[in-house]
Amino acid sequence: MASNIFPHLYSFLVLTATLQVAQCAEFQVMVGASGLLQFDPPTVDASVGDVVTFIFQQGNHSVTQSTFQSPCEMSPDGFDTGFLPVTDSNAVPAAQYNVSSTDPVWVYCRQPGHCEQGMVFAINPGDQFAAFVSAATGGALSSSAPPAPPPSSTSAPPASSSPPSSSPEAASSSSAPASTSQSQGQQSTEPAAAPTTISAPSPPETISSASSSVALSSAVPSSTSSAASAASPSNYVVIVGGSSLAFTPANITVQVGDSVTFQFHQKNHTATQSTFAAPCVGLTDSSTSGQIGFDSGFMPVADNATLYPTFTITINDTSPIWAYCKTGDHCGLGMVFAINAPSSGSDTFAAFQARAKELNGTSPFNATTVSSASCPKSGSWSTRQYAGATAATVVTMIVGLTI
Repeated sequence: MASNIFPHLYSFLVLTATLQVAQCAEFQVMVGASGLLQFDPPTVDASVGDVVTFIFQQGNHSVTQSTFQSPCEMSPDGFDTGFLPVTDSNAVPAAQYNVSSTDPVWVYCRQPGHCEQGMVFAINPGDQFAAFVSAATGGALSSSAPPAPPPSSTSAPPASSSPPSSSPEAASSSSAPASTSQSQGQQSTEPAAAPTTISAPSPPETISSASSSVALSSAVPSSTSSAASAASPSNYVVIVGGSSLAFTPANITVQVGDSVTFQFHQKNHTATQSTFAAPCVGLTDSSTSGQIGFDSGFMPVADNATLYPTFTITINDTSPIWAYCKTGDHCGLGMVFAINAPSSGSDTFAAFQARAKELNGTSPFNATTVSSASCPKSGSWSTRQYAGATAATVVTMIVGLTI
């Protein structure tokens, strides 16, 4: 009977034994990260042969295919990972779906109540994702993405070296490396709007730990264009991705009070704070003293996008700040960034980038990297587990459940 329930999952598992040589991209999607009922990012635009890796965070969730008409019901011929409970001490499981067409694929978590609260996801949804979310939540959510702090808004990024927000926007503690604000611009074919300044409409939310605090605020476009005085702080725009796996510029020097806006271009990238010692591991994950590093989260941008999402941090001291892109093997290929890195000595930006390449991206998420020389065959599905368990071990376990 079980084999009748999961015929497609079983066929996906069998297909993973066959590989073909092709160019492909990997999209990593966090399932239930930070205890939130959401997929992060909520959508990806993928091509045939690309890989979507679902990484399950703490909680108990599933990745289950549904339909546009019935977002919270499993499609009769759809895939389903089953429930994958994860505790703080568990290894982190992941499941990979290999894209076989450019048709929309609709997904939800079938844990009771999760879908109805907006825990849905889509591959190649076009302009239908907002309607999909609305159908899942019964119209309770009017935004174009599942609920997740910080709120999203469509905005054009500020011009380089333009003044930051005219509203108060400061970190709650001088020990924090930066305060952050985020604007997830919706992909659009309309011409890009004129550059605008970014302001925080409400007091920032503060996340505190034993040794640091980071202020978060949502960014909204503002038409205010008041002239800045000569003493006003500067805003530095850093392009993330686009035509290359790079931050442009990759190494900048700024002053206290200045802001840095990461403007995300084509493909799917992050701006995630790390350390010199562990370039490709998030500061929040590597810290032994409870430090919280900034992290933009994944920012997928379509090839034809003219509006780009942004993520802004405000500098609170002149200590070096190290960052990287946590998508796949991007960090291991040298996609790193630094603020106020020493110009000489052993801890220069060049040394930081060389260390990232040498360690080849030792973030636990990089276990799912798909080589361009051996992309899985389109239409396949596989699962794996981090922290030592191999893909074969987990696949054997799931096949045992479905036969």
